[in-house]
Amino acid sequence: MEKWFNVGKIVNTQGIKGEVRVISKTDFPEKRYKVGNVLYLFMPNSNTPIELTVKSHRTHKNFEILSFEGFHNINEVEKFRDGIIKVPESQLGVLEDDEFYYHEIIGCLVSTTEEEEIGKVTEILSPGANDVWVVKGKDGKEVLIPYIHDVVKKVDVKEKTIIIDPMEGLLS
Repeated sequence: MEKWFNVGKIVNTQGIKGEVRVISKTDFPEKRYKVGNVLYLFMPNSNTPIELTVKSHRTHKNFEILSFEGFHNINEVEKFRDGIIKVPESQLGVLEDDEFYYHEIIGCLVSTTEEEEIGKVTEILSPGANDVWVVKGKDGKEVLIPYIHDVVKKVDVKEKTIIIDPMEGLLS
């Protein structure tokens, strides 16, 4: 049975030429939405995916704007609203060293180099230059950990552990 991973949600149309607005949930939008890539659209109340091939991609404000081959106007893509875009596990591909998929990081236990347990990664934010990992501690407080080499020292996705060397003030 194929495992599927969410890469975005179609929230609206964009213009009249068949483009859609996507709130992206993917780790690598530049790779995932590349022209020619095949994505799979899952609509609410349907288990049968619609296969879509990316015709164009651009970023506008906080949205990824996509068009698909064979869909040329707003009337043809309006029905895609609220659909979830997914890719099969077989399409994930090999990553460089120090690159990880979100699903590999979420759930990892974060500790310091001094072996102090901080908590588990619950979410990943992509505000700009680097990702920020949201770590929820035992006390329920959230700590934001920037994914930069000065802080994140070791990631073991098999063991689901992350070792960090927190900068001064990061954990307070």
